[in-house]
Amino acid sequence: MNAARVSIQSPLDLELLNGFQRDFPLQPRPFAAMAGKLGVDESLVIERLRFLRDSGAISRIGAVFRPNVIGASALAALAVAPERLERVASFVSAFAEVNHNYEREHRYNLWFVAAAPSVERLNAVFAEIEEVCESGPVLVLPMVEEYHIDLGFDFAAYDAGKGVRPSRVVCCPPVTLDETGQRVVAVLQEGLPVVERPFSCLGLAEKDAIGLIERWLDEGLLKRMGVIVRHHELGYTANAMTVWNVPDQQVSEAGRRIAESGRATLCYRRDRRLPDWPYNLFCMIHGKDRADVQARIDALSAECGLDALPRHVLFSCRRFKQRGAHYASMPETRHG
Repeated sequence: MNAARVSIQSPLDLELLNGFQRDFPLQPRPFAAMAGKLGVDESLVIERLRFLRDSGAISRIGAVFRPNVIGASALAALAVAPERLERVASFVSAFAEVNHNYEREHRYNLWFVAAAPSVERLNAVFAEIEEVCESGPVLVLPMVEEYHIDLGFDFAAYDAGKGVRPSRVVCCPPVTLDETGQRVVAVLQEGLPVVERPFSCLGLAEKDAIGLIERWLDEGLLKRMGVIVRHHELGYTANAMTVWNVPDQQVSEAGRRIAESGRATLCYRRDRRLPDWPYNLFCMIHGKDRADVQARIDALSAECGLDALPRHVLFSCRRFKQRGAHYASMPETRHG
């Protein structure tokens, strides 16, 4: 999956990309509120956001859902023979439940994230992938504890993660949404329409839609609401997943140190899968190129006291699929 680099064309575009990745105005006319902050007309904000969306600089204006609250999700991997990788990746990406799918440098070379309305459906997806792809067992790594899951990018300084406040970690138990909630999720996961009154398009009264989103943010069901950027297209062309084998009694403290450092874009704990996978602390680092990412990893490891622990760095090689998680109205994909 090759993507064209998108250039930021104006100071206004930069303000829209940098200033509204979170804390999107929850008002009947949110783009008018943004325009007021920026000292421009509402119509110009709408025009530029449509351009940024259509050019691939942003994927949507919508919500980031907290994992495993309104459905189930997990990171997974396969060890695929190199000559079969593209074919297997294509099969995996065809699932509606798969939102990220990358080749990474490791024996387990195909890494994907799947999200589904239920654990049963998620397990069924992994079972079908394992049966059809014939690449050995799927390595399934559900998240145990989150420390920082809130991608933030500063396109003015071109610094990923640094200076972004650690995301608020809350205990939000799984919830079952009613039909109204599912309709709202279905729109938010695809993205709000870029029109004057986008909240009127959610299938319920405007004030009720805004109130529901506010409540979900307060309760932690939503991690943030805002402009969801496409970092690769905007210049962060390299990234790596770094994993450590941390003693269980130390992993939570290590994860919190990483989150507080501001150097990681994602950080979480996942179960080990012995003997094949001994690692339990994961973080993602993004940068302009491979050397930039490696330098960031080395600095993070030293700052957080992780240098003495076993680690592995899995650089991403190819991106086969990337989009937000889909939990509602997901038709099952047929495979021929």
